[in-house]
Amino acid sequence: MAGQSPYTGSLSGGPPRATFYGWLIFALSFGLLISDYMARQVLNAVFPLLKAEWQLSDTQLGLLSGVVAVMVGVLTVPLSLFADRWGRVRSLTLMAALWSLATLFCSVANGFGQMLLGRALVGLGEAAYGSVGIALVISVFPQRMRATLSSAFMAGGIFGQVLGVALGAQIAADHGWRMAFVAIGLFGLTLGILFPLVVREQRVCALAGGALVGTAQKAPPLRALFTSRCVRFAYVGSGLQLFAAGALPAWLPSFLNRYYHMPIDRAGRTAAILLLVCGSGMILCGMLSDRLARDRPERKITLSCAYSLGTAATLSLAFYLSPGLPQLILLGLALFLVAGTTGPAGAMVANLTPLAIHGSAFATLTLANNVLGLAPGPILTGHLADSLGLIGAFRLLPIPCVAAAFVFALMRRNYLSDLGINADKAYKKD
Repeated sequence: MAGQSPYTGSLSGGPPRATFYGWLIFALSFGLLISDYMARQVLNAVFPLLKAEWQLSDTQLGLLSGVVAVMVGVLTVPLSLFADRWGRVRSLTLMAALWSLATLFCSVANGFGQMLLGRALVGLGEAAYGSVGIALVISVFPQRMRATLSSAFMAGGIFGQVLGVALGAQIAADHGWRMAFVAIGLFGLTLGILFPLVVREQRVCALAGGALVGTAQKAPPLRALFTSRCVRFAYVGSGLQLFAAGALPAWLPSFLNRYYHMPIDRAGRTAAILLLVCGSGMILCGMLSDRLARDRPERKITLSCAYSLGTAATLSLAFYLSPGLPQLILLGLALFLVAGTTGPAGAMVANLTPLAIHGSAFATLTLANNVLGLAPGPILTGHLADSLGLIGAFRLLPIPCVAAAFVFALMRRNYLSDLGINADKAYKKD
């Protein structure tokens, strides 16, 4: 149909079985997601070097980190819609080239202003990659594999964070911080050049079949994204909880450098281990939520509250201890829980919005996560660190976690009715 993207349509269709070409698309898309998060996180690994060389305040460092999430939050929805019209393969190629070239630009920045511009361009390139990339991946696999593929694909973000911090810190320690940006920028640019040579729009359409054929059925209006009271709370609760999930990865290398007197390479490696704990927690908490809420859908709310309050409790205890092993253990427990709400919040949003607009629903959730959490987390933490010290700013991180638990709790009264489940059928299915 003229003027309509071949990607818009129902969630049915797709090939009857997984193919080698489908797995190749997954591998390249997964690699680009790793590059995406490496480009985002490498800056945090070199905070101590930039602070010393350019005499930057923690407020400025936080802004350099948070501006990427600001751009992602603001531009995710419009750029996702643009990609559906222009073509996902071309859009993903353009995104990868932009964030990689912007990372290379950061390597030659001569001050805060130029670095801020480079980081904003990184955010522009990354803004819609997550939503567009997963849409491309699931379109070329059977429907029965989509939940598994979605989880596996998004795990690439964790691997990218770990590699961005660990490799960035090691390269910076050996060759200077500029070479860290160069190496990661060239890695992304190489994948960005390879991607369209292998992934072809027409071949993707042929493989996806019915998954890419526009549906004649009229999609629900976009206001259905917000008509449910509970889905609005899910957006807000998820965003608030991710305030700490945005602040901690950004500032962990600096925290370890300042309070544990670790050199930059060791601080990066230690932060990378803690980020792996965070990624493991995100996956395992999501699996636990699915298992326990199988027959009791409202348990997703209970578990979201528990993850949020558990994060608040462990963070409070950790940052009132002196630096040492007990503090690091509690910090690890907090990181295990801090992204635990990602799975249940996403499931609740999917359950509370019509199937035909799930793409827009997840783009809206991404917007809330970035605007309420991932963007202001590192920025406000840096601003507060200038007056309270970094550990003083960290001591305030439990506040948004408690607020998130309160918002999730507000969902409990209406969740089943918003799902359209009758009381006598409430425990049969989520």
